Amino acid sequence: MKNIFIVVLVFVSFVGFAQSKTITSKFKVEGNCTMCKMRIETALDVSGIKTANWDVKTKMLEVVYNKSKISEQKIHDIVASVGHDTDKAKAKVDVYTELPFCCLYRDHDHSNVKDEKNQ
Repeated sequence: MKNIFIVVLVFVSFVGFAQSKTITSKFKVEGNCTMCKMRIETALDVSGIKTANWDVKTKMLEVVYNKSKISEQKIHDIVASVGHDTDKAKAKVDVYTELPFCCLYRDHDHSNVKDEKNQ
């Protein structure tokens, strides 16, 4: 009986330790439309990231990830590498300028451009 108790205690401790490595981070990511959403979320389909959800209206990205496998800075860098600025990483100009017009968020007025989902 004592051995079973020890095994259960070790298992519970291990599960608690493993869960503590998973955290949620939320930060602003520049973008405009559902094409941006798809690009951002697809780029974050990497090892260490459990879920990534970017909200088109609020421009907020919520990421659930394992901090022992990927850093928050690396997440910012991945997002910037596909053309979207965050407060910790800026997209390179040559990557940004290759985005479709509806996705260009720097110095562009998109008030009259409809999102493909709302057409």
